[in-house]
Amino acid sequence: MSDLTPQGETPTPTSDKITQAARETIYLCNFRVSVDGEWLCLRELNDISLTPDPEPAHEDPKDPIAIERLNLMNMAKLSIKGLIESALNLGRTLDSDYAPLQQFFVVMEHCLKHGLKTKKTFLGQNKSFWGALELVEKLTPEAGEITASVKDLPGLKTPLGRGRAWLRLALMQKKLSDYMKTIINRKDLLSEFYEANALMMEEEGAVIAGLLVGLNVIDANLCMKGEDLDSQVGVIDFSMYLKDGGHSSKSAEGDGQITAILDQKNYVEELNRHLSASVNNLQAKVDALEKSNTKLTEELAVANNRIITLQEDVERVKEESSYQLESRKALRSDSAVDGQVLGETRKQLKEETVLRLDVEKELEVQIGMKQEMELSMKMLEKDICEKQDALVDLRQQLEDLRAINQQLSHKSQNTEASSKQKSEVISRLEEKINQMSGTVKQLESSEKHLVKQAKNLNSAAGKLLQLQQ
Repeated sequence: MSDLTPQGETPTPTSDKITQAARETIYLCNFRVSVDGEWLCLRELNDISLTPDPEPAHEDPKDPIAIERLNLMNMAKLSIKGLIESALNLGRTLDSDYAPLQQFFVVMEHCLKHGLKTKKTFLGQNKSFWGALELVEKLTPEAGEITASVKDLPGLKTPLGRGRAWLRLALMQKKLSDYMKTIINRKDLLSEFYEANALMMEEEGAVIAGLLVGLNVIDANLCMKGEDLDSQVGVIDFSMYLKDGGHSSKSAEGDGQITAILDQKNYVEELNRHLSASVNNLQAKVDALEKSNTKLTEELAVANNRIITLQEDVERVKEESSYQLESRKALRSDSAVDGQVLGETRKQLKEETVLRLDVEKELEVQIGMKQEMELSMKMLEKDICEKQDALVDLRQQLEDLRAINQQLSHKSQNTEASSKQKSEVISRLEEKINQMSGTVKQLESSEKHLVKQAKNLNSAAGKLLQLQQ
């Protein structure tokens, strides 16, 4: 067929766009979500080699840490690119409720958390990037205004909340790229907070810092008063980056659309499975915390009963001591006769006094244990509330992803029906072409026969002319 493109022909701009869309779709589908401690991180699903930036030669291409860094860098590229394009199309100042801007902060938070060293505290292990951001004030004095503003904000109780507020203030001042480059260039100071293979310690961190320069064209007006930055759950909404490439009418573009939609559908199903596993794990943790809370409540009730018993013993000892003192006063009048009884009474009084002191010490110990149990119960109740909030957010995101999955299924079915219609049209065209080819062959054979007859007639006419002459 004359309209088919040969294999050696140069790709057209349309095919280049389709290839680029397929690459970006495969990038996005190449991620999955896994639980790492208390936050979600990106992992690679399979070994698809469609990466725009080559990995450094000194790193193992199958190193999971290197893959995490590359995936985070790709997510940062998608987030920054989408934020700039949507903001320019919107043509107005962005506020805190703008979804692409919220996702950008979530992605930056994941990038800054990658490879953080764990610090042990009284409440357990803690990972926070606020310490690394405080270095900017030492390296760039003009950044001291942001740090002071963050510390003066009311309602911020955790280092994580202060770090989130710092990112928002730096973006509003259009200095986020400069500050990130400043701390990335001082890896000797960052090594106190990050592991050697963390994103901020490798080339991917410098790439992200360079990409942040494009955000200087955006005007952000963020109001952080009343916003709960401490307890926000930083989960990346991958549905914002899913590509929808379905407006071509040619069969090749239709095939590319089907492939992209199927890739997106597989990605959403994989993400659904991982979110379901995360929800189940969180539910199991909540159940375990509830059982532990019930056990501590029972132990607290036993301790309260023990304290009441000890108080009753103390009262009894006091009564016996007062009775012994009165008896001793009565016996003093007849000391000559009852001297031996008085000695025994004094000995018994000393024993009762020692017993009383022991009971008071044990009472103090039980009171201290009661206070510790009450503090533990308060901490457990707070942890349970946080886990329940995270569980609600994850369930909501799971419902959203299921809706997206249904939409993608409908698109896939519609595209398959369209491809079937196109295949039928192509088959009918091929039949017509075959018929036309047969007609052309018949015409060619007729033409050869007519040429032969013309030659014979010419030769006969020549002979007649010769005879007439």
